[in-house]
This record gives sequence, C-alpha cells and structure tokens, in this order.
Amino acid sequence: MSSETDFKRYSVAPIGAGDEGIQLLQGLSKEELIRIIVDDAKNWLAHDGLWFQAVEKRYGIDVAIDADTEAWRYFTVIEAKRIMERLGIQPGGGIPALVECLKHRLYARLNLQDVIEQSDDRVAFRMLDCRVQSARRRKGLPDFPCKSVGLVEYAEFARTVDPRIRTSCIACPPDAHPDAFWCAWEFVVEK
Repeated sequence: MSSETDFKRYSVAPIGAGDEGIQLLQGLSKEELIRIIVDDAKNWLAHDGLWFQAVEKRYGIDVAIDADTEAWRYFTVIEAKRIMERLGIQPGGGIPALVECLKHRLYARLNLQDVIEQSDDRVAFRMLDCRVQSARRRKGLPDFPCKSVGLVEYAEFARTVDPRIRTSCIACPPDAHPDAFWCAWEFVVEK
C-alpha cells in the first residue's frame, strides 16, 4: 500500500508557465487556439462515445446507460464548477448565470444550441444540432435514447450553478421531438 509520501512523489505540479504543454500554446494565434479548443472538445466526445460503446458491447445498453448516468452525475458538477470559477460566477446567480455557463460547456464547442423564452426565473434551452445524434442519423441509426442521462446531467449542472434551479425535460430521445431540435430543457428558479 502506498504511503502519503509515495503519493506526493507522484503528484503532478500545478500547471504553470513552465509546463511544456502550456508553453506550446503561448505563441499561437487566436485562430490556432480556437482550432485546438474545438479539436480537444471533439477528442473528449470521441472518448466519451468509445467508452460508452465498450461498456455497451461488454455489458449491454442498460448497464452502459446506468454507468454513463453515474459518470455524468459527477462530471457535470466538475464542469459547472470549473466554468463558474473561470468566469468568476458565484453559486446562486439564477437563470442569467446558468445561461452564461451553458455557453461555456464542452458541448457548446461542438453542438448548436440556443436559449428561448428567458426571464429572470425561467429559461428554455434547446440543442438544435447534436453531434452524436446527427452522426447516428447519417448512419441510418435510430436516435440515441439519452433522456435518462440528460435528466441527471442538466439537473446537476443547473443545481451546481444555483441550488434553487429545478430542471425538467421538454423533449429528448427516445421522446418524439420536432426536426427543429434534438432535445429541450426547462430550468426554473424555485421561490
């Protein structure tokens, strides 16, 4: 068993100006940095999909969806906290804070999304084009039934931004949805 001293020996120093990977980015143009950010988001999504397919192949779709749901339960909170820290947003910012944070998710780098019907205490959010679902459609596959995962993912993300926000699904596969969007979610601040 490793001791705390052994663990510290393998700990990674915080990323800073001396880190080679960061140094490589410092001289790049804005366009090159944007290209890298989008490519990194694609790599993240590819890994997510391959991980899911490996679990599905070994254990079946139900187990894969359950595992995916649990992974999203924790990842979405981490993502929300990091976005909030980066933007200087404190928990409890309501709908305006949530809308801003949704713009900074990894998905926002890959998918086309919009916000409609926004007020101080409610907003409807839609995924107009989803990279995963569009790829499935091109391959002639049925919609991926992501609603059960999305219920956890969006609720935990919103609750991290503001614990008063409650999330409900307007439509998400396997639900029928109009061609105008893949999924839609409603966020309401409880009073």
